[in-house]
Amino acid sequence: MAGARIQGLDMLRGVAILLVMLRHSFPEVFGGAGIVGVVMFFALSGYLITAILHRDIVERGRVSYGRFYRNRALRLFPALVFVVAGIVVATLVFDPLGDRGVLGRTVLVALSYTGNLPFDHGGGAIGHLWTLATEEQFYLVWPLLLVLGVRWRRLRVVVALAGVAIMAACVVTLVVAAPSYWLVYTYPASWAVAMVIGAAGFLGRDRVARVLPRAGSGASSPAALGVGVLAVAVLLILSFVPELKNFALAYVVAGPVIAVVTVVLINYVRHWRVLPSAALRPLLWLGVISYAAYLWNFPISLWLLGAGYWVHAIGTIVLTVVAAGVSLVVVERPFQRLKARLEARARQSEVGAVVDELSSPSSSSSSA
Repeated sequence: MAGARIQGLDMLRGVAILLVMLRHSFPEVFGGAGIVGVVMFFALSGYLITAILHRDIVERGRVSYGRFYRNRALRLFPALVFVVAGIVVATLVFDPLGDRGVLGRTVLVALSYTGNLPFDHGGGAIGHLWTLATEEQFYLVWPLLLVLGVRWRRLRVVVALAGVAIMAACVVTLVVAAPSYWLVYTYPASWAVAMVIGAAGFLGRDRVARVLPRAGSGASSPAALGVGVLAVAVLLILSFVPELKNFALAYVVAGPVIAVVTVVLINYVRHWRVLPSAALRPLLWLGVISYAAYLWNFPISLWLLGAGYWVHAIGTIVLTVVAAGVSLVVVERPFQRLKARLEARARQSEVGAVVDELSSPSSSSSSA
């Protein structure tokens, strides 16, 4: 079961992508839902990726950088290429956003993970890819920081300093941009602290579990249920705040609060290998397609802007789900199977290396 998906976490991804989709379809109602959804994704990512890296460090004494970045590329890049190809075709054939002249720049920015840097990104259909850029830039540095923290036996200090450094950079950009705080919305440091908070949630998961009311795989206590309901309520309230990104407090207060609440919910659902209720299965399915849904939702929303209110709102959601489903089946699953084969081969090689080491003459003589 070590490699099995946890349905509770997939469901949480489903909540995050649903909020993003609602923001793009009904922006006048769900003004802050996009930020809530994105920060939830960042916190989940920090939690889960740190789990992978920490396991590597504990088991091998180091991070297998080649394997880590290879697996991330196989997980993320094919679906990204697929949506960029869709944007290229739509732009060349229909040019719905009138940005055919900058298509080359658009593709370059999308595939280079630089959409969060302050320069001309080309076409508008990749405006949401700043989140991928922020994640990938963060994970160029984070594995090294974890290794240093473990080797120096100062992991808590390293994590805390990383959070402080990111928040300091965020405050500096806010001061420079004031009062136009929305300008820093896509900048690298604006929401990256959520990944650090998610990472801290994993590293301190036992302490979190002791502090919070117990929420296991079976029936939860009334206190645990109350904490879960309160956490969801906080996220929903922030989702209705109009244009949350226009407020400085969104970056220095709301973002960290959303990330902390997400860690609380992770603690609540991480034992749900199977969902406790069939009513939650639509969110589970949304969670399974959440990455592709995120990639497709924004460009589809822009392409349908002139189609009328309800056609845009409902059509965006329906077409997003269809495109994400196609991406999952046609693009993502084949590469997931390739990743699984490479992982199995790597494990076999490691076992073989251990056997060879134990059966080598030097090993035999030293044990004699």
